[in-house]
Amino acid sequence: MSEAVLSIDVELFDQTPAYRAAEGTTDRENVGLDSLDFLRETLTDRNATATCFVVSSLAERCPEAIRALAESGFEIGSHTHRHRLLSTLSVDERREELDRSRRILRDLTGQSVSGFRAPAFDITDDHFDLLDAAGYGYDSSIVASRRIPGWYGGEHDLQRPASATAVDPGAPADLAELPASVMPGLRLPLTGTWLRFFGPRYTALGMRLLARRGITPVLYVHPWELADLPDVEGVPSRVYWHTGEWMREAVGYLLDRPFEWTTAESVVERQVPRAGGGAR
Repeated sequence: MSEAVLSIDVELFDQTPAYRAAEGTTDRENVGLDSLDFLRETLTDRNATATCFVVSSLAERCPEAIRALAESGFEIGSHTHRHRLLSTLSVDERREELDRSRRILRDLTGQSVSGFRAPAFDITDDHFDLLDAAGYGYDSSIVASRRIPGWYGGEHDLQRPASATAVDPGAPADLAELPASVMPGLRLPLTGTWLRFFGPRYTALGMRLLARRGITPVLYVHPWELADLPDVEGVPSRVYWHTGEWMREAVGYLLDRPFEWTTAESVVERQVPRAGGGAR
């Protein structure tokens, strides 16, 4: 049976750029937190596991929720401390985001915290050097999507796990890259907003096509997408499209496809020859 990775970018609704930029606010707290229970129980019921790239400020706010993920056998990685776009920060601020988040998550869960994913796949020229200095073993901030105006894409073509030198020849040789998956040919992402736009059968088709090419599908979702979101003035309508129950059913549909659901770290360890090991 082919393998697949479900990665969960663990951020809540109030930590998304769409909410922070909105005119309105909500008085509901921790919108999306309950979705972590749904994901944990749904995966566990199917004897599946996942990788959780966690915003560490959320881990400080709700430590028991993150500890429960780790205790259920899920891999814990970093999604920065504050979920800010790295390109908008100074070098020292970026270094702090990487160092602080890994330290907090290691202390909370007892895991090595080998993996990292940048918010919105937004990286800078010093990205791999900073990750290496902070002790990470692999990155998952690359997506080989076509350019999407106002979004991301058009910069990379890597679709298989590889050394980070495949992205940046000057990257540390023992750092690996695990790209998020795109639809072959079409080159649009398989999950996130694109799952909600095109439906789970679109994603399932992409998974099958990748598996035939010997590529492990790497999907990603956000807990807030599975929540019943509050109506907030200024949040774009696309953010609300097919969230809540629709998205919960879509995730269940994908998890029932004939794949073995494993962690990002395990795929990297088996598929990327490296001079070094995992996180240090």
